[in-house]
Amino acid sequence: MPAARFDGGKAHYFEHRQEGITIRYFVIKSADGVLRAAFDACDVCWRAGKGYVQEGGYMICRNCGLRFHSNRINEVKGGCNPAPLERRVENGTLLIRVSDILEGRGYFDLARKG
Repeated sequence: MPAARFDGGKAHYFEHRQEGITIRYFVIKSADGVLRAAFDACDVCWRAGKGYVQEGGYMICRNCGLRFHSNRINEVKGGCNPAPLERRVENGTLLIRVSDILEGRGYFDLARKG
């Protein structure tokens, strides 16, 4: 994806479907100019299947209401922080490998939520 697509600072949400599971993630360009990506889930609230909503420079958990500054995405993991998704930018293009997306499968396999 062209990195310029994310210049407005708004979170862009994506889905990857495989083997009956839809893995959700988002990409946002934070105020410090860094492109960041995370799964639309966390270690704590994933079972609720609600994800995050953007409010200005923050991503807010739709389940517990905790707020996370966009500058911290991909920097902090664990707890209710958006689970980081590996990404890189090369020659103005954002690259996210399918294998990295599949690493987040457990957050979206809601059949196992027990």
